[in-house]
Amino acid sequence: MHFVNRNLANPKQTSNIGMETTLSVEELNKREAEFDAKIAGGKTIEPKDWMPERYRKQLLRMMSQHAHSEVVGMLPEGNWITRAPSLARKAVLLAKVQDEAGHGLYIYSAAETLGMDRSEMIDQLLSGKAKYSSIFNYPTLSWADIGAIGWLVDGAAIVNQTVLAKCSYGPYSRAMLRICKEENFHNKQGYQIMAYLMRGTKEQRDMAQDAMNRFWWPALMMFGPSDTNSPNSADLMKWKVKLHSNDDLRQRFIDRTVPQAEAIGLRIPDDKLKWNESTRHYEFGEINWAEFNQVISGNGPCNKLRMKQRTDAHNNGAWVREAAAAYSAKKAASKK
Repeated sequence: MHFVNRNLANPKQTSNIGMETTLSVEELNKREAEFDAKIAGGKTIEPKDWMPERYRKQLLRMMSQHAHSEVVGMLPEGNWITRAPSLARKAVLLAKVQDEAGHGLYIYSAAETLGMDRSEMIDQLLSGKAKYSSIFNYPTLSWADIGAIGWLVDGAAIVNQTVLAKCSYGPYSRAMLRICKEENFHNKQGYQIMAYLMRGTKEQRDMAQDAMNRFWWPALMMFGPSDTNSPNSADLMKWKVKLHSNDDLRQRFIDRTVPQAEAIGLRIPDDKLKWNESTRHYEFGEINWAEFNQVISGNGPCNKLRMKQRTDAHNNGAWVREAAAAYSAKKAASKK
């Protein structure tokens, strides 16, 4: 079971919500100038520090989406726990899924320092108002898909999250420190699965290649739209919540992953992929942004299934939440 380190996030230590509406124009301008100076100086913003309302809202949008992705991401992998090919593989996958639950807990707790209750964030997810990573709306059809998720999906997450560990909001950056360490294990576990399959029979090698073919492009989409079509990136980079653009992070992932694929004999499903000696980067083909927009709009292969699974789990767990609340109330009453 995961417990939250309150040095990472304290829900009671909330930001100065709504203060903008009570300040004069002069005072507001002064606060914004002080905030901008802190950001420019590389200082961390903490929950009780004054912050612009748009900074708080952008963080909440980003952090709640991240937390939702960790929780929904348990579903496609959890489907394979009982079907993993050995007891050892079952145990490792079970531990990995448990880690993802912990990651969601850390980030929900960090987001609560911005003044939104976790139950409200979950209600937004279940109602369809909040989003999660598009990658989890693709099916896991074979055991090789679990390897592809660990290697490609968690690999993409690491590229993004190691940068978030240096972001300007303290609770979020500190939560990333432990999450990144655990994601590195997940990434190695996934790559090991793919490497073992590529040393196996023809059927196993074909299964691994099929998983690569289906997950490569969705993994590239995880970094979000291209910089020219990313409406939130400018503010997030100005505030040092994001330190690199979507396209820069995507390029970093490709440069890191292509040699790994070649080392075990997997082919990247991109006929335009080639190494550019002058830029020292790989060139790659065009991402299907129409597919990306379809998936994030709720029309991916597994969108409805994922939301049904998450809603059913939430409803079926209501008695646990009610019991915990009743016990807490009873314990508090006994101390009076």
